[in-house]
Amino acid sequence: MTDTSDIRDRFWKELSTSPFLMLGLEGSAEHSLPMTAQLDPNASHCFWFYTSKDNRLAPGGPAMAQFSAKDHSLFACIEGTLTPETDPAIIDRYWSKQVEAWYPQGRNDPGLLMLRYDLGTAEIWLADLSLKGVFKMMFGGDVRSEMKGKHAEVAL
Repeated sequence: MTDTSDIRDRFWKELSTSPFLMLGLEGSAEHSLPMTAQLDPNASHCFWFYTSKDNRLAPGGPAMAQFSAKDHSLFACIEGTLTPETDPAIIDRYWSKQVEAWYPQGRNDPGLLMLRYDLGTAEIWLADLSLKGVFKMMFGGDVRSEMKGKHAEVAL
């Protein structure tokens, strides 16, 4: 059985190696968008996204993000709230050449918007089976017992 804190720690590790999520506003009929999270190892209560003022996420508010680890061994749905980040130090901290590629006028682009995603709860699933579990699945065996303890609802 996997401990809830182990699942939470695994989530942060996987997100740090591949910080790409699908993000959408709650209550919106519009589809979620792929976004790159800007992570701070000392801020496990939030992360940030660069976007533009005309992006469908720009109004902010309650949102949901979906995450899949690169190897599909972990999945998460993260509830939170998007708000504009106005602190120039935060905006500058995560600025990079990769971010600049999206903004023709650089850091001072009038369309630039940074959103802070204040994290609420997350539902996280581990999908990595043991070798025995993989063989069971290949031959149609029951793998439900293998997945016990690999799901958690956590506060981030």
